[in-house]
Amino acid sequence: MEENTGLSRRTFLGMSALGVLGLAGCGGGPTAPQVDVQVPQALLDQAAALRGGSVGMLSQKLYSETANQALDRSLQAFAQATGTTVRNDLVSGDAGDMVAKMDTEVKAGTSRDLAFMSDRRFVGQLHNLDALTDVTDVVDEMRALYGEPATEAANFCVFGGRWYAIPYHFIATAMYLRKDWYEEKGLPLKPHYTWEELRDHALEVSDPAKRRFGWGLTVNRSGDANGFITNVINCYGGAIADNTGTKVVFDSPETVAAVTFIGDIYTNPKYAPMLPPGVGSWTDSSNNENWLAQVLGLTLNQFSVYADSKTKNNPVYANTHPFNGATGPAIDRPLAYGESNSFVVFKGAKNPDLAKLVAKFMAGGSALLGVAKGAPCLVNPAWDKVWDSDPHYTSGDPAFPALREQTRTPLPLTTKTGYAFPQAPSPGEQAATAAYLLTDMMQSVIQGARPAEAVASTHARIVQVFEQQGYPQ
Repeated sequence: MEENTGLSRRTFLGMSALGVLGLAGCGGGPTAPQVDVQVPQALLDQAAALRGGSVGMLSQKLYSETANQALDRSLQAFAQATGTTVRNDLVSGDAGDMVAKMDTEVKAGTSRDLAFMSDRRFVGQLHNLDALTDVTDVVDEMRALYGEPATEAANFCVFGGRWYAIPYHFIATAMYLRKDWYEEKGLPLKPHYTWEELRDHALEVSDPAKRRFGWGLTVNRSGDANGFITNVINCYGGAIADNTGTKVVFDSPETVAAVTFIGDIYTNPKYAPMLPPGVGSWTDSSNNENWLAQVLGLTLNQFSVYADSKTKNNPVYANTHPFNGATGPAIDRPLAYGESNSFVVFKGAKNPDLAKLVAKFMAGGSALLGVAKGAPCLVNPAWDKVWDSDPHYTSGDPAFPALREQTRTPLPLTTKTGYAFPQAPSPGEQAATAAYLLTDMMQSVIQGARPAEAVASTHARIVQVFEQQGYPQ
């Protein structure tokens, strides 16, 4: 997944319709799909006592600029209808110091009121830092309106039986392959593959003379590489932490086997023809760019590349086979359960009631619809009944039925080694992943370190991170 790192501010005021439309037109680039955004009467009634109030919001910048524009339009509609002010700052989720900055602002009393971000990556860390407000009351109210949230949310947003984040929109995990290249070679199109099958098929469909490179995955420092490495390790039966999320268990024969498998792809001359030029220095945007340039046969990504190819009429869209992911020696089902961008309300929020109201509004109905249309299949409903709220979600793309099913995946998924995924939210694991310890490990293997030695040294580094997070080993 690629996200822009620039931070910008949009301010939406309770003003005349003319003023709101003027704001909506600011900026260049593609135009957001037009959706008639309406604030439900129930929320208007709740907002009556808050008229004239304001909130500060921090949002994770979405890959699609049209989706960012649609998000702006929804906030504008809310501000106008309720007579409030919403100040929204955009930030990249891949800025390594994002959690530290938020925590500093909370402790200094200068934080925004609310934010939305990846529940899997960030909520556990912020809860561990005692930076979040209990929002169980909001989730209970939304259940009555929208049914149940995606199954993953109960794992990443709940601590001690209480909700500390409000699911906003669901982001599926997926892999993509070039179905036309596979069909040329007589290779099957399946709901999932083993990692070994994907490696072997990638080599078979590769032809550097035709600028066809079958393997579009990097182990360079990036969020995509973190996801790739972690998934292989888990599928082989390894894990960073035990199921409690508190004890480091990284150094194991299963992890060593996974790291050996990954390392062989990037060091064995046999696989050189399937590796695209520069793959060793890719960032999060690189696999997106190369996939859209139609030179890759396989990549792992959120649905950002799928959405981009569809909205920009890229021919690769028609030749894309999305599938749920890969399996390994320790599990015969892909570890595919996605994540949600979820709203949190910070401790010390100046206007927590208005912040909760914004979150309730943004997660359903027309407020989400424009964002979802701007990033098709990347932004999806996090709540069950929202899926039935508009034909876009039921018939707008062939991938939607599978995406909805992923929100209902029975969890946990358990490996033969006893690890249940998703595991308990682990601030230590989130911090270790954010520090790119896994990608650093793979770089050391590529440079000649033995996998067992690389795993052992990385285990020691992970232990240090866990202890810094308050989990002595």
